[in-house]
Amino acid sequence: MTDGTSSTAAPNADQVAYWNGDAGDKWARLQAHLDGLFAPISAAAVAAAAPRQGEHALDIGCGCGATVLALAEGVGSLGRVTGVDISAPMLAVAEHRIAASALTQAAVLKADAATEPFAPGSFDLAFSRFGVMFFDAPVEAFINIHRALKPGGRLVFACWRPFKANPWFSVPYRAAVPHLPEQERPEPEAPGPFAFADPDRVGRILGLAGFAEVRVEAFDAPLTLGRHGEVEEAMRFTVQVGPVSRALASGTEAQRAAAERAVAAALAEVDGPEGIRLGAQCWFVSARA
Repeated sequence: MTDGTSSTAAPNADQVAYWNGDAGDKWARLQAHLDGLFAPISAAAVAAAAPRQGEHALDIGCGCGATVLALAEGVGSLGRVTGVDISAPMLAVAEHRIAASALTQAAVLKADAATEPFAPGSFDLAFSRFGVMFFDAPVEAFINIHRALKPGGRLVFACWRPFKANPWFSVPYRAAVPHLPEQERPEPEAPGPFAFADPDRVGRILGLAGFAEVRVEAFDAPLTLGRHGEVEEAMRFTVQVGPVSRALASGTEAQRAAAERAVAAALAEVDGPEGIRLGAQCWFVSARA
């Protein structure tokens, strides 16, 4: 797939189906654990976005609403945050969390940021934590986001660096796959977690979409998959997220059991006083409309 090629099917149809099926249900169910896992990245990404009092912000791929709430704190009662996502199960969680908060300036909408006809120039800030790597046609998607921003508006998002640079993905996956059927190697630029691993590609896409002042900065953080001594619990969580979860789905019951034992053994090797931790590496990308 080239940077700007549109699909002949409905835009992002595969992703819509995926995130409204078992994956969306799973992430909604694991919301509290996932919020804790990603907390260091979420806090740093929102700080990099620097939401200001009174601003209107768009949260792309907002999921269960953690960053919607954080941005809403930043823009204050005179601002507004609109979170958009294609996953109904996760948005239901986000709506519940917003209703339980005092942040009336926050709202969520079931929509695809790639194609949603936002009012032109309606946002000061477009933000995303791991929500923009799944577009079928990323140039067109970012043109749509650019159109939604005010002139000079800010784009800030977090995306993953390469698979091999992210032990929290690679360690469980590499432990599991010897026990499973051979896995198909995804195309590096296909929609998915690592579609924006190449910073040069990110810069090209944003430039073609009309953005200026593009900056790509590295951010590293340890992710805590479980508490010290709770290897089995950490394994049960870990095998439900990331590439290892899709790999496990390809195996028989016996193969999955063997793979899970191998993942548990790999996690036991990184169990320390601060918990069961593996490294994560991201890009923080910023640009101006």
